[in-house]
Amino acid sequence: MAEPPRLGLCDVREAERRLRERLRRTPLLTCAALGRLARRRLLFKCELFQRTGSFKIRGALNAVRSLVEGSERAGGELPRAVVTHSSGNHGQALACAAQAEGNVGPDFEPQLRERTGCGHGARVKAEVGPGQRELQAFSSATAGGIPAYIVVPRTAPHCKQDAIRSYGATLVPCEPSDESRAETAARVVRETGGVMVHPSQEPAVIAGQGTIALEVLEQAPEVNAVVVPVGGGGMIAGIAIAIKALRPDVKVFAAEPCNADDCYQSKLRGELTPSPHPQETIADAVRTNIGPNTWPIIRDLVDDVLTVSEEEIKQATRLVWERMKLLIEPTAGVGVAAVLSERFQAFPRDLEHICIVLCGGNVDLSSLTWLTERPGTAE
Repeated sequence: MAEPPRLGLCDVREAERRLRERLRRTPLLTCAALGRLARRRLLFKCELFQRTGSFKIRGALNAVRSLVEGSERAGGELPRAVVTHSSGNHGQALACAAQAEGNVGPDFEPQLRERTGCGHGARVKAEVGPGQRELQAFSSATAGGIPAYIVVPRTAPHCKQDAIRSYGATLVPCEPSDESRAETAARVVRETGGVMVHPSQEPAVIAGQGTIALEVLEQAPEVNAVVVPVGGGGMIAGIAIAIKALRPDVKVFAAEPCNADDCYQSKLRGELTPSPHPQETIADAVRTNIGPNTWPIIRDLVDDVLTVSEEEIKQATRLVWERMKLLIEPTAGVGVAAVLSERFQAFPRDLEHICIVLCGGNVDLSSLTWLTERPGTAE
């Protein structure tokens, strides 16, 4: 097995350079009501206000810009295409980043179709949305930049699938498993001659996500701990690299659902322990496994992993909606649930200033049946 790439603060700083003037500096908000429940001062890093509605644009844009800069240095052409698999947010981000590399017209939602050629002799099977045929000529004329192909589980929220289409990418469906995602993406890479940009294991993606930590330390130098939802581990790995390089005294906690607790199991056993068939979770964006590039960073730099139940995630998400008036997605509620959990309450009181990364706000409003199914109401 190949050695994982070595990443350091210099890589995160380089990502910061690439992203400057291209992304928003998201706010760090407080909430007295939630702080009272946690009995600590809570600081919320609002990545739901980032372009494409989540933190994922940081890593995707850094990865695409790295590819473009590499091509420019070599005097070559832009990549033929970029390819990834995603539960939705990284797919949106990569599609947006790829589109930004050309002269692009107004936002549009291109029809997904069986494409023959794609400009490079490829044949990729995709879907055609109802009522979209009239957009074909328009999307062909306006879709600039680098072609993007996004492999998405069939169960991904429709709002995220629609957003991927709106950035001009080709959506390729797959089954909702890590194996199917990886196999389908590998096939698309072969057929298109594109470059794979992994949603969490690509070094440039990890470095891009680490820019969150640089902003947090500037916005709140008093912070004692950072709590980060974990799926593939790209965000927490990048954040941990930056935090431990600049402020080794700051604790870094991962938070994940009990139904998808491979990161917790890996830390517990001291070795990468993927879950081949994780259970269903309302936090769909973290229903995936950490990988070979993020695991060593998590093993060495993340202080602990906190797991929370589905009910705790629902309650925390609803609390943020009601008390902060922020429409976060349930995955962002995982970190809030972890800080409100009994286990976190038992941590030393000197962990007073806690930053929680609200990782995204791409909510599928049509799927909120759990709002009426949940017993009781938020206090």
